[in-house]
Amino acid sequence: MSQIALFQNFALYLAVTIPLVIVGFIAFLWATPYKEVELIRQGANTDDPAKKNAAAAAAHDLSGKMLGLMLVVASAIFHSVSVVDLLIWGSVGIVFQIIMFYLFNLLAPFSVVKEIPKGNVPVAIFASRLSVGVGLVMAALISY
Repeated sequence: MSQIALFQNFALYLAVTIPLVIVGFIAFLWATPYKEVELIRQGANTDDPAKKNAAAAAAHDLSGKMLGLMLVVASAIFHSVSVVDLLIWGSVGIVFQIIMFYLFNLLAPFSVVKEIPKGNVPVAIFASRLSVGVGLVMAALISY
């Protein structure tokens, strides 16, 4: 392949990946009953420790979901045979991250969806690491 063809392939996959990640971000925001961006914004503009903790919890949770999705998307880029393949696996990654979040909420001895807005940072860190772990496993499952 020529350098131009390689760059075109890079640009095509990048042009598909960026909207896919944005859709994932929006899906994560939509799927949770609390408003992560609002919690983060409120925590950034106050000295109230409760709001700062809620912001930290929301940031951990959302960034873990995004990192988990990025792992799946990176693996899909590496293993995909086409852009359509990338879109399918990226979409599967988004859906499974949301499913695993709610499964975790269901099985945990506490309500994640109640604890994060209350500023329970350890719960958010655990949820974040679970999202990264789910992303790693899903990334490893993508192979041909």
